[in-house]
Amino acid sequence: QVQLVESGGGLVQAGGSLRLSCAAPRRTFGGYAGWFRHAPGLEREFVARIPWSGDSTLYADSVKGRFTISRDNAKNMVYLQMSSLKPEDTAVYYCASGSNWRRAYYAIVAYDYWGQGTQVTVSS
Repeated sequence: QVQLVESGGGLVQAGGSLRLSCAAPRRTFGGYAGWFRHAPGLEREFVARIPWSGDSTLYADSVKGRFTISRDNAKNMVYLQMSSLKPEDTAVYYCASGSNWRRAYYAIVAYDYWGQGTQVTVSS
């Protein structure tokens, strides 16, 4: 059972930055890791994805230019650097991992393993 553990969430003012971390003790070989978020009253939505091999990162339009996903394969870690945060970025952020390349990168079903989530709150 692959378990992912997120950390780094918290309260920040609009315009500020936060860095989320995700420990993936047994990363999905040949696959990818991603971040999703779930705000109250909304559906869980895709934020960013990075393959465990290569540099082909993908982002939701709403975070493009503000968020950066990265990884450290030696440590089995994935990061989400968030800058220029907005109140609408407030959500529980989840790290996920998968290996089904035939699935759409933004689809929840493309990810097999999930973390428990970390709360990010952006005040105006």
